[in-house]
Amino acid sequence: MRNVYVVGVGITSFSRLEFPISEIAAYPAMMALQDAGNPKIDHLYVSNMGGGRVNGQTALASAVVDTLSLTPIGAETIENGPASGSSAIKTGFMAVASGLCDTVMVAGAERMREVNNLEATDFVATLTHPLAEYIYGVTLPSLAGMFTRLYMEKYGVTSRHLAMVAVKNHANAMLNPFAHLHQPITIEGILDSPEALTNNPIVADPLRFFDMCPVSDGGACVILACEEVARKVKRPLVRLAGVGQATDTHCVHERENPTDLLAVRGAAAQAMKMAGIKPSDVSVAELHDAFTILEIAESEEVGFFKKGEGHLALERGETALGGKIPINPSGGLKGKGHPVGATGIGQAHEIVTQLRGEAKKRQVKNAKIGLTTNFGGFGNNVVSLVFKRED
Repeated sequence: MRNVYVVGVGITSFSRLEFPISEIAAYPAMMALQDAGNPKIDHLYVSNMGGGRVNGQTALASAVVDTLSLTPIGAETIENGPASGSSAIKTGFMAVASGLCDTVMVAGAERMREVNNLEATDFVATLTHPLAEYIYGVTLPSLAGMFTRLYMEKYGVTSRHLAMVAVKNHANAMLNPFAHLHQPITIEGILDSPEALTNNPIVADPLRFFDMCPVSDGGACVILACEEVARKVKRPLVRLAGVGQATDTHCVHERENPTDLLAVRGAAAQAMKMAGIKPSDVSVAELHDAFTILEIAESEEVGFFKKGEGHLALERGETALGGKIPINPSGGLKGKGHPVGATGIGQAHEIVTQLRGEAKKRQVKNAKIGLTTNFGGFGNNVVSLVFKRED
């Protein structure tokens, strides 16, 4: 198996974008091409979850390859719910590692704000079980609310801990020009003040408005290449050193312990084993915090902290910029945004930027190894990636 490197990256702002979805994918792809010195691309993978349902655009890869004038190379669309982006990166990794391709482009895009918030919530809810969950009105916020309540009762997590995640990630997003939310918040403003219930209403008890990620449009791209190509690119060498993917029981209520995220645990363990590292070796991580509780729970499942102690590490400042293991310096899904098909690639973009030392005011000092976790469904299909800087 050949080594695989990230030789180019690109990203749009995650916000509201008034462009066709094919152009939202193509724009960061052009940025990545320029970043990599315009290498010859052998294949294109495009990650997207809702183009057919929300935008009336199926076979998105066919539109994107033509928009980029890359025909006649092969192109295909990858869909794995909110983990589509990392699944596409994994597919591109396999193409280069196997020797099938020398250089591949992996672009992701979503245009979610074309519909209102209720329609967007319903669109995402279609990834639940069709007969045991969706038809009864189950949504991702409702699953997250029930998960949070169980976590609170079992491990002592409080609403204050959830608010601390939100405050941290909003602060990080303020340092990221591509982030959706450039809005500082405080614990007092969203939790303690008399206006808190108005400013931060309950959405899915005990989760409140500021415990949820925004609905975002956006695109991101990485270019993966073999070592021979990578060494010709005038960029720091960042290797995609580990790839892991795992699944869990589809229906959350059928899991033996619904507070365990076994797919997160399995995917991260696989990725770290392939990369030859342990959790304590990781310099910086991007975890899938579509809901604030998930950052806490995932930080435990990937092995940074013992089960039930992630909120205590948060209290000690260990997950903040400058802490022991900075989590979501980009702002995470909570602050940067969550255009579902592009999210995993956006996570990879942040880690590569950090490992190159190009993250400016949010730069993690001496970042050498980065990990991403991209959470599909409610933890029923998860992809984790490990990146290493090679000097």
